Amino acid sequence: MEQYRPTGFRILPPVVKNIIIINVLLYLAAKAFESAFKINLTDTLGMHYFGSEKFRPYQIITYMFMHGGFGHIFFNMFAVWMFGNVLENYWGPKRFLFYYMVTGIGAILIQMLITYLQISNLELKMSQEQINSVLSEGYNAFQQGKNFADPQMGKLNLLYNIPTVGASGAIFGVLLAFGMLFPNSLIYVYFAIPIKAKWFVIIYGAIELYSGIANNPGDNVAHFAHLGGMLFGIILILYWKKRFKGGNNNSTFT
Repeated sequence: MEQYRPTGFRILPPVVKNIIIINVLLYLAAKAFESAFKINLTDTLGMHYFGSEKFRPYQIITYMFMHGGFGHIFFNMFAVWMFGNVLENYWGPKRFLFYYMVTGIGAILIQMLITYLQISNLELKMSQEQINSVLSEGYNAFQQGKNFADPQMGKLNLLYNIPTVGASGAIFGVLLAFGMLFPNSLIYVYFAIPIKAKWFVIIYGAIELYSGIANNPGDNVAHFAHLGGMLFGIILILYWKKRFKGGNNNSTFT
């Protein structure tokens, strides 16, 4: 198990505090811009598929600071504080920030890989004319609140033009780290049901995997982004453990 020398406990350490502030400010800005100027910041800063005309490289980072609604941002920021403050106090701000960003970026890369596979599978079943129609007319249809009547064209249009937003990928990475570093700590589900962190992470990961494979039509949750955050998290933690084992980095491993 990994043990770091604590540098003092803070209820709201600096990186966690600034992550929350940035997310809240961008959430309020998105609402204000939409209302006052009819500018959709969520569409601009959310992550679009690499093949979409709306894709911009900066979205790989900005997507994790955008949210779709109050409930979305509230529960994500609550999780950032609940688990992130423990990890930042334990690791220190630099390592925690690096971990948070890597898992967030890793999450969206996995999600885009899954999107690529879904698009490739759909396009094999469609004519080139249908595909071209989606590419040329799909985004404008969304702007008018419409979509294609053909199920395959409609689904392809969603994959190309609906952005992915939210901090959940990085948060699942944070949750994974908490479960690995503090496996026997109790988490209270719905503030009432106690469960050890290691089992909570395993169960939650299994649910996400099942939900991602099931791919229910009405499900707009990026389950594979969540799993991607956990995957990159475990890779990074195991890499650190191997690299710094026995090294002089103010850390000991047992």
